[in-house]
Amino acid sequence: MTDKVLQGQLALVTGASRGIGAATARALATRGAHVILTARTAKDLEGVEDAIFEAGGTATIAPLDLTDGDSIARLAAAISGRWEALDILVLNAAMLGSLGPVPTIDGTELNRLMTLNVLSAQAMIAHFDPMLRKSSDARVVALTSSVAASPRAFWGAYGASKAALEVLLSAYGEEMRNIGKIRTAIVDPARTRTAMRAKAYPGEDPATVKLPEVVGEAIADLVSNAFETGTKVVLEG
Repeated sequence: MTDKVLQGQLALVTGASRGIGAATARALATRGAHVILTARTAKDLEGVEDAIFEAGGTATIAPLDLTDGDSIARLAAAISGRWEALDILVLNAAMLGSLGPVPTIDGTELNRLMTLNVLSAQAMIAHFDPMLRKSSDARVVALTSSVAASPRAFWGAYGASKAALEVLLSAYGEEMRNIGKIRTAIVDPARTRTAMRAKAYPGEDPATVKLPEVVGEAIADLVSNAFETGTKVVLEG
């Protein structure tokens, strides 16, 4: 699909420097959206931006640490000073953390994991809510995992963070259902060839799982079409 169905729309993707985030940003740009790319590493973001430009799209990089709430506030202020509305927000940034039994979870690491996987998502929603409300058709998409709904041994910390994220976004969607033009959806990418999955399954052959581009295209297709608030998409492995 190469039609510019998102022409004139503004999208923001977190964790856009690699993997699913980068693939989603490229897919949205291909459809005509101007994409704001956020992640910690400017150099990696520049590579994604270059790829978008080479494909005929447009993008703006915004390097920042999402665990710093003040940086999110500054980003929102800068973006709202240049654009009136935000049409698409993709909450992709996350960390896996250490896999292990619940009693052995390190509190310091759990705090970092929850800050990035949950608190930063809430901060993004809070600071960009005014711009989302100004869109005629805003869409907010969050990436989740099967362990959010189906707890798995040794995945307690990561699963809890994704379960919290799902509830958070779903509640926001319900709050907006009758008072604004903001729709929310959750996407479970399932088995995908990412650095996070390689860390979780070091012995797995990467060739046996799908590329991030498959997920990026699915997210771009989702926001390019009508869907009901509360939609959950689970992709095939």
